[in-house]
Amino acid sequence: MYGTPHIVSDVMTLTVAAVGRHAPFKEIVRLMQDWQVSALPVIEGEGRVVGVVSEADLLPTEELRDNPETGYLRLRRPVDMAKAGALTAADLMSSPAVTVRANATLAEAARTMAREGVKRLPVVDEAGLLAGIVSRADLLKVFLRDDDAIAEEVRRETVAYLLPPPASAIQVDVHDGVVTLTGRIRDTALVPVAARLVRAVEGVVDVQFDLARDDQGGTDRP
Repeated sequence: MYGTPHIVSDVMTLTVAAVGRHAPFKEIVRLMQDWQVSALPVIEGEGRVVGVVSEADLLPTEELRDNPETGYLRLRRPVDMAKAGALTAADLMSSPAVTVRANATLAEAARTMAREGVKRLPVVDEAGLLAGIVSRADLLKVFLRDDDAIAEEVRRETVAYLLPPPASAIQVDVHDGVVTLTGRIRDTALVPVAARLVRAVEGVVDVQFDLARDDQGGTDRP
């Protein structure tokens, strides 16, 4: 009954800037600037992801650059002194890398980003080889989905299955991702279930109800 949720492979970027373990500090900075990214996967061999080097990993060097002997004392927070003196990706990177599989749902990827506090995730295949990268912005692409496409999926996957006529007569309207279900329904106990199903549709921002109960004429909202 459920529509197929979008997965990481639907939105990920296939062309990825990456560095090897021995990439020097300045090359990493230059690559980040050229590609306009805040982090780079670190790979070895045929492309196995072994870590990620981010702007946060590079900052300790900049923080102590002007006065390496007294700079640490002036800082308000501790500095990773090992990374402050690191010269290559192997010493700078965070390892093991936080990654995601291409067949993971966008919700799973979003939860991983939130839990780990990262802005992007390398996408790896079954062997751990780099297949792409997905960012926070990529995950938000589903909210660009056309209202008509959302409405059609809600009608097909929720209304037709859970609230079919003659037990109910439901109209589905979508505006800017907000779904409104209007009409009459016999079993209002199904409304909370319908709300959960509609909110699970990719691109839905919110769901609203204006449903009257057939045998009572009242309006029930979840």
